This record gives sequence, C-alpha cells and structure tokens, in this order.
Amino acid sequence: MGRHPQPEYWLMKTEPDVFSIDDLIAAPHQTTCWDGVRNYQARNFMRDRMKLGDRALIYHSNADPSCVVGIAEVCRVAYPDHLAWNPSDPHFDPKSTPQNPRWFMVDIRFESKFEQRLVLSDLRKIRGLESMELLRKGSRLSVQPVTKAEFDIIVSHGNPQSIQAKSSTKRSQSSKRASP
Repeated sequence: MGRHPQPEYWLMKTEPDVFSIDDLIAAPHQTTCWDGVRNYQARNFMRDRMKLGDRALIYHSNADPSCVVGIAEVCRVAYPDHLAWNPSDPHFDPKSTPQNPRWFMVDIRFESKFEQRLVLSDLRKIRGLESMELLRKGSRLSVQPVTKAEFDIIVSHGNPQSIQAKSSTKRSQSSKRASP
C-alpha cells in the first residue's frame, strides 16, 4: 500500500457576518464549500496544494476582534468554483467558464471550535508564532499556509471542543471567506 503524504496546515479567513464557524457547525454534515476566493495566490494554494485530510484554522476576519475560532478539515480537493459563472453572484468573473475555469474551491468539514478564541493582538505575543504569515505586516491572503508547529501552538492555546451537528441550516453556502 502506498503512503499518504503528510497533511499540510492552513489558515482560512472568513467574515463572521457572512459565514462564521457557527454557520459551519450548523451546515449539513458540518461541511461546506469554500467558495468565492478571488486571489490567485490563495487560489493556487487551494488548487495545487490542499489535499484530503489537511487541517485549517478558521479565522474570523473583519471582526471585532479578529481571531482564530476553530479547526476544519479539507474533505474534498479543489474543483471549479461555479459561482464565478453566475452573473448574479457577487464573485462572478466573465473570464471564467466551465470549459476554462479560473477559480477553484475546496470543501471543508468542521472539526472543533475553540473554547478560547485567539485574538490577533494576543497571537502576536505567543512565542513561536513570530514568523507566521498572518502576523506579517500587510498580509491579507484569505487562504494561507501555516507550519505544523504554528498550528500546534495555536491549537494548544485554543482548547478545541468538538460540537455535534444540529439539524438546521442558517445561511446559504456562498461567499464564505474574506475578500482578497
């Protein structure tokens, strides 16, 4: 049997008033597509590097305060973001077509919510996170890699708790992440 590659670790930004970790918890099977990413570097991370079993920190951006709130797992590898083909969608791109898709998305599944949300200003004080992409001045990528060490440090501070799925859905499955 072949060996499975080691998982990679990510940070995925979302605006909580658009789609929060609680919306992910309430989603059917606690799973959703991560659509609407319209930055080429973030798209490339999802399209070229994300694989099944990769784990992602969920980060509420443009929040008061911005913070890491939990963990999700990649449960479907990249596939074309069909919302780019819908002229009525805010993420429509006339240059993207089904025959030549420009944008991609992955599916993620809720893993755990942090008992202690980790506020951006507090992350800057945690030893071992000094080189983390999120903490770099001017870093705005909505999908970005994190090292296993950074991931483990954040998880140890967040005290993650699993939450069972509820049978209701709160929002549609579109436009989940932060803009850039």
